[in-house]
Amino acid sequence: MTSPDIDAQLNSLYSLQRKGIKLGLEHTVQLLNFLGNPDKKLTLIHVAGTNGKGSTCAHLQTILRAHGYKVGLYTSPHLIKFNERIRINGTPISDYEIISFMRSIDAAINKIDSTFFEVTTAMALNHFNEYNVDVAIIETGLGGRLDSTNVIKPNLTVMTPISMDHMEILGDSIEKIAKEKSGIIKDGVVLITAKQNKVVADILFSKASEKKTSVIVVDMPSNISIRPRGTDFILNNQNYNTPLIGKVQAENASLAISALKHFNNQITHETICDSFKELHWPGRLQLLSKGIYYDVAHNSSGIQTTLRCLHDMYPEHKLYGLFCLKGDKDLKSIAVQLKGNFKKLFVAGSDHRLINNPKQLSKKLNNHGIKNYPIESIKNGVELLKRGIKKRGIGIIFGTHYIAEEVFKEFEISFDSGII
Repeated sequence: MTSPDIDAQLNSLYSLQRKGIKLGLEHTVQLLNFLGNPDKKLTLIHVAGTNGKGSTCAHLQTILRAHGYKVGLYTSPHLIKFNERIRINGTPISDYEIISFMRSIDAAINKIDSTFFEVTTAMALNHFNEYNVDVAIIETGLGGRLDSTNVIKPNLTVMTPISMDHMEILGDSIEKIAKEKSGIIKDGVVLITAKQNKVVADILFSKASEKKTSVIVVDMPSNISIRPRGTDFILNNQNYNTPLIGKVQAENASLAISALKHFNNQITHETICDSFKELHWPGRLQLLSKGIYYDVAHNSSGIQTTLRCLHDMYPEHKLYGLFCLKGDKDLKSIAVQLKGNFKKLFVAGSDHRLINNPKQLSKKLNNHGIKNYPIESIKNGVELLKRGIKKRGIGIIFGTHYIAEEVFKEFEISFDSGII
């Protein structure tokens, strides 16, 4: 249960969402000026891309903490509580610290006409500076060039694979999206990137050349072995295991390992392996109960990766899906990934205001040739999945971060503290 004070401050912060997304850096710069420019006092790693940003950040912070660093981590969106977005050594910012910050900056917010993400970014950077973190990992919200986080001058830039998402804001082609995301590349700051398709790679190398910096494309992991509770892989002739599931998680871990080898070449293989034993990042092919998983994949490439991983792990099983989707997603491209993958696909509603009405979403899916069954709630959907797995099935709940609280409640999983 939260206090009236924190509820009031969070309501005030969330009310800034009515201003929508304002791409640009001016307001964030002004907020940080008001706070004494805490960003300029920090050692920073900036992470952008389309899919895998959060998981890559989780691997980065886990390794750094194991090496003895005090680590700030700023990610979005949250699963249960706002506080999860801003963590130090895995522990979220407290209600008291949020209240104090919002009260201290209230006049500046009104004067500058700041948005939700601008204020949240300023809050994170200020929090990390106040507690003297050794390194702060900053995940972009969306895009790059005009993302609020792009006010920082990082010590290292990391790029996960770039694909189609947020087209209404970033552009309707992979070229346009890549150009926006390449905007985080800074003068003289090395870019460590996952393997990209040729179009994207050419754009990243061109931007790096313009900024007079170098690009390091990380080696791909090999000998990947996926198990229900983790993924084994080899990188540069060394064995690793991440508790996160899937080929893509081996790739995310490899990106993090390679980035930190450049950041600090004293980090040992033993430290990395030990750190992964402590890694916890909910909502990424998370096993909820026997035979039922939850994944926050919410765009075409992310959903394709999730479904492919489940089919690889359980080739003899039938797949039962429980699907919710935020209203602004590209359903046409997502439908391509759904087609032919499910024994039964249930489309559920949610208490969250951003989630599609199940009957409307069901009708749109039908128009794309996807047979599905609309149901009223997550609770009903979970019961249907449980019946399905009794018939040699595997269940997957997917499509969005915004149903995490309802999902965890149904499986009696506690993540209220948000500690990772």
